Amino acid sequence: MKTPNRDLLVLVKDNHLDKDAIEFELEQLNRLLFVFETIDNLSAAHEVFDLNKYRIICNTKAVKQILKQKEIKPFVFISNRN
Repeated sequence: MKTPNRDLLVLVKDNHLDKDAIEFELEQLNRLLFVFETIDNLSAAHEVFDLNKYRIICNTKAVKQILKQKEIKPFVFISNRN
């Protein structure tokens, strides 16, 4: 698996963890994020507010198409469904 280029802030509560244990935890976290950060999961968890057409787009295929665009039109907002 390719090492992702990201900055993670991980707070460790246990003082007894050594550097190898922390590296293992970071590797596991990166594996989880690699699986969950896909375009399918992103489009399923978000919706698009298109204020130009006064629409809320919840369809995952339509959200995926909007997310793949290089530039999004003004007043088109991507919002998390949570």
